[in-house]
Amino acid sequence: MTQPQEFGFGTQIRKSPYFDATVRWGAKDFSVYNHMYIPRDFGDPEQNFWNLVNDAILCDVAVERQVEITGPDAAQFMQTLTCRDLSAMKVGQCKYILITNNDGGLLNDPVLLRLGENHFWISLADSDILLWAQGVAVHAGMDVTITEPDVSPLQLQGPKSGEIMKALFGDGISDLKYYWLREMELNGIPLVVSRTGWSSELGYEIYLQDGTRGNELWDHIMDVGQAFDLKPGHTSSIRRIEGGMLSYHADADINTNPFELGLDRLVSLDMEADFIGKAALQQISDQGVSRRQVGLTLSGEPMAGPNTSFWPVCHGPSTVGKVTSAVYSPRLKENIALAMVAVEQSQIGNELTVQTGAGPVTASVVEYPFYDPKKSLTTQ
Repeated sequence: MTQPQEFGFGTQIRKSPYFDATVRWGAKDFSVYNHMYIPRDFGDPEQNFWNLVNDAILCDVAVERQVEITGPDAAQFMQTLTCRDLSAMKVGQCKYILITNNDGGLLNDPVLLRLGENHFWISLADSDILLWAQGVAVHAGMDVTITEPDVSPLQLQGPKSGEIMKALFGDGISDLKYYWLREMELNGIPLVVSRTGWSSELGYEIYLQDGTRGNELWDHIMDVGQAFDLKPGHTSSIRRIEGGMLSYHADADINTNPFELGLDRLVSLDMEADFIGKAALQQISDQGVSRRQVGLTLSGEPMAGPNTSFWPVCHGPSTVGKVTSAVYSPRLKENIALAMVAVEQSQIGNELTVQTGAGPVTASVVEYPFYDPKKSLTTQ
């Protein structure tokens, strides 16, 4: 472990309960997500990728801030916030949901956890849904309480994560199904454990419910995990792009609708319940979209790292879209990207040009996700 060093964005950026532990375990750089520090560098990002896909990594994702919704009308209010039908969601279940505004624009694509009949956590991507939900509640006429609880998730991800979880919690944890949760304790530390994660690999999220015990929890998991080659790590851009997973503000924003992203299955226009954006999404569905997200392979030398700006996508002299996320995959041995392009240029096999920071390269529209499209790794 390395000696602590100073990182500074100012006191207005919040540190997670695991911040000091991640620095001790080798975090070299941080960025900001949901107004919080998030580790982005434990050394070589390609090695971090291989650690994830071959063994396991532990990631501080406390930046997935929770919005807690409770009260007699919590279930009804939660349905108002999302276009996904929640009528069959059971206590103890998790669901990937979309939150849209009145124009059908995407505000967040969180994971929803149902801890009780009228008790929900919204585990956020990078936007202020706490403020949105509290604002919606003002005139909703529903009896709900909306707060941010003392909850800070970790991600334990990779093919050996199941064995590490059994070493931590016992063999019974292997019965936890994909996208289900369980309330547990570890050395007296109150937790919620779910079979979820932002990695496209087998994995778990461990939600700490006592922020004073973050260092203790991190160190204990790492100590137990050493026998399984567990490494400290950070969310892998390589693996999430391989898996076609969205990054909010990159691949989607308030001006992106679910149909452009191919997420029609998460929009339940036929359900009786109303939700914010329903009329707009119905109109978009009826009229069709003018652009769609696609997968691209890019020619040229392996990229040194992910793109840091949106790259224009061109067909001949015309700009027809933009690359939103791009990276070199050492497993696939090619540059891969997610892009938003005009519908008429979105057909598989179409040839385009991308204006990268290093100059123009040729690109082909391909099937995506690029690896494990049936998500067999996450559900095993």
